[in-house]
Amino acid sequence: MDATSSDGTHGTHGIRGERPRYDRPEPDAFTRPYWEAAAESRLLLRRCGDCGRAHHYPREFCPHCWSEDVTWERATGRATLYTWSVVHRNDLPPFGDRVPYVPAVVDLAEGPRMMTELVAADPGTLRAGLELEVAFREGAPVFRPAPEPAPAPARESAPPH
Repeated sequence: MDATSSDGTHGTHGIRGERPRYDRPEPDAFTRPYWEAAAESRLLLRRCGDCGRAHHYPREFCPHCWSEDVTWERATGRATLYTWSVVHRNDLPPFGDRVPYVPAVVDLAEGPRMMTELVAADPGTLRAGLELEVAFREGAPVFRPAPEPAPAPARESAPPH
């Protein structure tokens, strides 16, 4: 029988036999709008009313000018890949079930950098500057390569005169 730890869990599992998760923060009163929007497949940012700059992760003040005049804004969901790594081994749940996976830092179209995970991407084809779009997994934003733009239709040339 497992001994009960000081946090009320039994061994490596919770009281209800659930394994703890390490892949997302616990929402609080301030971040709840962000997580509720993500559950509806919308990515939110904060924008400063004084200096006009967007920021991510959500804060109650602007990290650029320290103003408290910040509001929620829907992001476009477009980004470019800044840097990444491929993780082949991780023992923390639920990451062990996802290996290999690609944690990344992306530059959002609105300006801020965001830590995330790349999905639906062949790690061998990744490159800095790769165009990305937001996707959502279990109510959390992740990013995937954006579809390639369709080639422009060939123009018919006029017969020579």
